[in-house]
Amino acid sequence: MTGAARSHFDDYAVFHRTAGNRVCHSFGIPVIVLASLALLARVPLFSTLGITVTLAEVLIVLFVAYYLTLDAGLAALALVAYAVLDLAGRFVPPLPALGLFALGWVLQGVGHWVYEKNSPAFFRNFVHLAIGQLWILAKAVGRA
Repeated sequence: MTGAARSHFDDYAVFHRTAGNRVCHSFGIPVIVLASLALLARVPLFSTLGITVTLAEVLIVLFVAYYLTLDAGLAALALVAYAVLDLAGRFVPPLPALGLFALGWVLQGVGHWVYEKNSPAFFRNFVHLAIGQLWILAKAVGRA
């Protein structure tokens, strides 16, 4: 892991010290990503070779490209996780996706205000919206 990745993870971890907050994030972040991809998949951008590329895939490419600057192994895992969530999101209609999106953010709020007693890390550093996803994945595979 690069020094930049470690620095981001260390900074992010300061806002996520309690077990309750980490559990809320472990469920809430993937739910938010699933819901976001489900909604963004409904925004077609172009078609090539019979495949329609949506805003969801563009966002995935941007996130994974950023993650490649931090850690290639975690970026590859993130690509797989995003692909699974993107595929699953294709089966979630818009209204339930909006509900899941709200639920994910409620879990984030509970984690921060009930357990952690602080504001989310991205309030201070907007990049943490991307780092949080990678941090949860890294925790899940024992790399954080």
